[in-house]
Amino acid sequence: MRWPTLVLLALIALLQYPLWLGKGGWLKVWEADRQSQAQRDLNQKLEQRNAGLDAEVRDLKSGYDAIEERARYELGLIKQDETFVQVPQKQP
Repeated sequence: MRWPTLVLLALIALLQYPLWLGKGGWLKVWEADRQSQAQRDLNQKLEQRNAGLDAEVRDLKSGYDAIEERARYELGLIKQDETFVQVPQKQP
């Protein structure tokens, strides 16, 4: 009675090996699912960034308000008859 039990256990182990560790086993499927979820998260972040950049480009193409704002904050430009005042910030 002992030998048939051992043979059946060995047969079950041989049948389970491809399911868990084979080419299309559960471990590889789980890893592929994890990678695809990480890629979906990255794509979502990039889509949000692209939407923001697209809105900024449309704003720059359609009007001068965005161009003026960028010129003021990034380049420090002022309009004619304006006075520039710079307030120093306290250092932490």
